[in-house]
Amino acid sequence: MKKILFADDDELILKMIAFKLRQEGYSVAIAKDGNEAMECFNTEKPDIVLTDIMMPYKSGLEVTQLVKKSEPEIPVVILSSLGENGNTVKEAFDLGVSDFVSKPFNPKELMLRIRRLV
Repeated sequence: MKKILFADDDELILKMIAFKLRQEGYSVAIAKDGNEAMECFNTEKPDIVLTDIMMPYKSGLEVTQLVKKSEPEIPVVILSSLGENGNTVKEAFDLGVSDFVSKPFNPKELMLRIRRLV
């Protein structure tokens, strides 16, 4: 079973997407901020990281940078309510993200994007 680390400070989105991922057959570790995300990353050893961009303590970009430094082959998907702000998207891809999804998003589309990466 593939393991996904999902980090988002919006509890409703966190619960909804974690539920959907579990329905799809994934094991899911959740984190409510950037520090928790890195703790989970180090203990859970996920196959993919799904992270919001705007979180307390460490942003999704900081999480991406740390993940890629430690395990460059692990796919990272950024979720952002900032829209497709050119600088943010460019910075995310420069850090090595595999995909960038703007909020609000269609959960079915997100599942397809994740399936493509794992």
